[in-house]
Amino acid sequence: MSKMEPAEPQAISIVVPFYNEEECVVSVLEEIRKCQPDAEVIAVNDGSSDRTWERMSSVDGVTCIGFSKNRGQSAAMLAGLQTANRNICVAMDGDGQNDPSDIQGMLAHLTEGDAVFGYRKVRKDTWDRRVASRVANAVRRQFVKDGIRDTGCSLKIFRKDMIRYLPPFNGLHRFMGAFFVANGFRIVEVPVNHRPRTEGVSKYNNFNRAMRGIYDLVGVGWYLNRMVDAKVDVSEAPRYE
Repeated sequence: MSKMEPAEPQAISIVVPFYNEEECVVSVLEEIRKCQPDAEVIAVNDGSSDRTWERMSSVDGVTCIGFSKNRGQSAAMLAGLQTANRNICVAMDGDGQNDPSDIQGMLAHLTEGDAVFGYRKVRKDTWDRRVASRVANAVRRQFVKDGIRDTGCSLKIFRKDMIRYLPPFNGLHRFMGAFFVANGFRIVEVPVNHRPRTEGVSKYNNFNRAMRGIYDLVGVGWYLNRMVDAKVDVSEAPRYE
């Protein structure tokens, strides 16, 4: 894969999914706009039942899209990425734990690979969630062998044309790295800030996260083993007319 020059701020689309985050949606979007004023910011309302849509729509300079019912973080993220108009996509969480001030530093690392993934060097979660995440990451690496140390960190940067390598399924946001690596892309990992959640509540607990992770691992592992390389050179293929 060819390497890229550092992206200009105006080339960035930042995609942020929200589900029942009325307490923090405005502050999250305003902080992103402050850190990246020239970026296209796409907020995705994942069928929230509270006032998330109303509040996100009140923030100037933000493109808002939404589902009529909750379809999951992966569907919301993918919808936002497909809406993006810029060459570089930034994916991040809407709960305020990702720090948008990390984006500029991550962009500089695009000269080293095709995508830049953040990893939470100092986690601001409860001890049991940190342990569960560490175990889950270790098990996942054994199954899909993507080498990604922290797939749970949503702060990721990659070229828009790489989106076509992401198959749509519920759970995709945890396996973006696996599909990129399987298709020959190089991922650079950099440490990023991780902040405690100050508003709203997590939509996951350790049990439902673990059960969904096991279910997805089986499916993703099967898919990767059966995946056919689509990057075929047809220039010397026989032609029949």
